[in-house]
Amino acid sequence: MANMLEFAEKMVRGEVSPAPIATLFGFTLTTIEPGQAVIDFEANQRYANPMGTLHGGVLCDVADYAMGFAYASTLEEGETFTTLELKINFLKPVWNAHLRAVGRVVKKGRTIGLVECDVTDEKQSLVAWASSTCMTLRGKEARGR
Repeated sequence: MANMLEFAEKMVRGEVSPAPIATLFGFTLTTIEPGQAVIDFEANQRYANPMGTLHGGVLCDVADYAMGFAYASTLEEGETFTTLELKINFLKPVWNAHLRAVGRVVKKGRTIGLVECDVTDEKQSLVAWASSTCMTLRGKEARGR
């Protein structure tokens, strides 16, 4: 596979299809650059929990998607990664809102990296904050992933 940053840039331009999970939820990769990714998402009743607010798992998914692209954008050809840990803080309820998830690489080592994500609403109010620890895979560990 080509460099993940180049692949993601093609996705932003509409030249390649998004991942099935992005299609399912309606996530849109709007901006990608080395170490940062921006995902837009329209939260509505379709994604509500039994109390009527946005299900926390969907917030976690959009943050994970943004952090994954941010980390992947730093990888070299032939490298891939896996998530070792993911944490999210839910800071306010959401019903219907345009959400933006901005994933940023905080620290990238040779093997382990730390990524964070702010999820904000259309008023730039922080809805959730997430962090993730990722591990870069190379060689036989990276094949088929």
